[in-house]
Amino acid sequence: MRVTTAKASGADGRVFTVVVESLGTGVQRRAERRFTVPFSQLQPLMQTIARSGGRIRVVSQESLPADASASSGVGEQAAAPAPTPSPEAAAVHAAPTQPAAKAPVSHAAVPVNLYKPKDPFIGTVVDNYSLLADGAIGRVNHITFDLAGGDPQLHYVEGQSIGIIPDGTDAAGKPHKLRLYSIASTRHGDNMADNTVSLCVRQLEYEKDGQTIYGVCSTFLCDIQPGAKVKITGPVGKEMLLPEDEEANIIMLATGTGIAPMRTYLRRMFEPTEREANGWNFRGKAWLFMGAPKTANLLYDDDFNRYQTEYPDNFRYTKAISREQQNSKGGRMYIQDRVLEHADEIFALIEDPRTHVYMCGLRGMEPGIDEAMTAAAAAKGLNWSELRPQLKKAERWHVETY
Repeated sequence: MRVTTAKASGADGRVFTVVVESLGTGVQRRAERRFTVPFSQLQPLMQTIARSGGRIRVVSQESLPADASASSGVGEQAAAPAPTPSPEAAAVHAAPTQPAAKAPVSHAAVPVNLYKPKDPFIGTVVDNYSLLADGAIGRVNHITFDLAGGDPQLHYVEGQSIGIIPDGTDAAGKPHKLRLYSIASTRHGDNMADNTVSLCVRQLEYEKDGQTIYGVCSTFLCDIQPGAKVKITGPVGKEMLLPEDEEANIIMLATGTGIAPMRTYLRRMFEPTEREANGWNFRGKAWLFMGAPKTANLLYDDDFNRYQTEYPDNFRYTKAISREQQNSKGGRMYIQDRVLEHADEIFALIEDPRTHVYMCGLRGMEPGIDEAMTAAAAAKGLNWSELRPQLKKAERWHVETY
């Protein structure tokens, strides 16, 4: 169940059990521990656990006895609750139970390295088109490959990557090395036929010694024509996988082509054909923060706007357009500025143990996000340098930057 950060009313008689691990020192830290508290003490307890470095595994509501009522009737006097120790006292005095077993892996069937560089799969280009609107900066394409006919079949799940080995040789006459790209299609492919994979590729471009240099693999992919053959490896990666929980909350922080895995999550959550095919009906909260230099550079923008219209209770779309919007200080609007603007709401979600945060894009975005989260956490009396490792350990903080 979801833990709210709103204040409980005095009439709320619910009781919750919180299962925690990695709390205390020595033997106690290795043991699983349980706390049973009334609703009014639930949020303070969770905050105390977070400050103490504990990991919350389960929060569950206790069933009331058959003769108990959830609230007092009109004219009746509610029985006074038994005295409850403070969260700090509970954390110190709770008796350890048996050592916690490792939580079952929810992605046990994730395929990895079905095809390796020495023996890649040969895919065929199905489609290749620009994702940018007029006036955009640079070049970004959506490229789809046919995966049919492989033995084994090259399949993947949302959040994984594949490798591409471009044709030709390097300056030393050796075959080019593979480049990894985040997959931009769900496991069913854009055509829902389970036999294609799509990438979102930006052509790398930079200046060196007065010359414009273009990336080898990104240019190869942006220029490639339908019908061409491509060497593909993988899939790889388990860092960016979605939780199986249909009521999880998903916060997504993306810049540029870092939108690729986020697109897979959102298609799985909100495309009708995906929901029908998967039997997985997302009911949580999804919040996408997308950074781009110009509106024309927003990728898959029409789809995300549609999801927000069709699922207003489940999806929120926040844009940071650096060359068109200003932050509160009058400077360019970056994704970290949006994080600061919505810090209270973000941390209210993070306090829910079902919330996962995903970040993907250029490595340069990490320091800005970290700075924003540090300031936002401090405003709530939290230490981000302590909280972030806890989220990572709990497999709720997912980062893939390049």
